[in-house]
Amino acid sequence: MARLSGSKLGKYQIGERLGRGNMAEVYKAFHPYLERHVAVKVLHHFLSEGENFLARFQREAKAIAALEHPNIIRIYDIDIEDKLYYMVMEFIEGDTLKNYLAQSEKPLPIPEVAYIFREIASALNYAHQQGMLHRDIKPANILLGKDGRVVLADFGIARILSDTQFTAT
Repeated sequence: MARLSGSKLGKYQIGERLGRGNMAEVYKAFHPYLERHVAVKVLHHFLSEGENFLARFQREAKAIAALEHPNIIRIYDIDIEDKLYYMVMEFIEGDTLKNYLAQSEKPLPIPEVAYIFREIASALNYAHQQGMLHRDIKPANILLGKDGRVVLADFGIARILSDTQFTAT
């Protein structure tokens, strides 16, 4: 996939790339009508080649978007343009738990660890009550907002792709 920074995808002005994984690239973007920043996750092209992918992508994205919890990333939109499937999510100003841990010179204090675990456990409990499984809990998928909010991201991407012929390590 070509780098999208500086281009337009749908109504979104694509900015800097925030991350890249086995399944997608995530960009900070700007929604000009609402005048707010969002995160746009663009799935790698090869993942969309399976049968019935579009229907599965739409169905699962709808289910993920229905999850309303303060510790689960909010999904605003899904779309496809020029064979690029993408999700538009809330933008969390902050960093991943993975980066935070890597930058920390010593182990996190127990109260901070307990707070992060409580927030993620609350998100998972809610999701499980709604019949959703995350399938990829890891520090890179936990966002730490500058406002102190702990948010679980990448909810359901593995579920969307679970019926495809591709496996990501």
